[in-house]
Amino acid sequence: MKNEPLAERTAPRRCDVAFTVDGRRVIAAAGETVAGAMLAAGERTFARRYGERRAPLCNMGTCFECAVTVDDAPLTRTCLTTVREGMDVRTDV
Repeated sequence: MKNEPLAERTAPRRCDVAFTVDGRRVIAAAGETVAGAMLAAGERTFARRYGERRAPLCNMGTCFECAVTVDDAPLTRTCLTTVREGMDVRTDV
């Protein structure tokens, strides 16, 4: 194994589902959460509220920091939402 920082290491992922984040195509494993798929795709800012960038904090649905608009449903918590083929995610909450 290479001598790379732990945070830089990645594991192979099956990518069965495609959806969009702000018009950009993202692929994910079936059963994965939207938050997990977005993080794996390199997304670090999920929303901007109160003039600050937001991203997942608790990953269990209590903090709403990862809330985005999914298929026109605002304030959808990405850590609790499973990816679906063709879903449209907007981070401009």
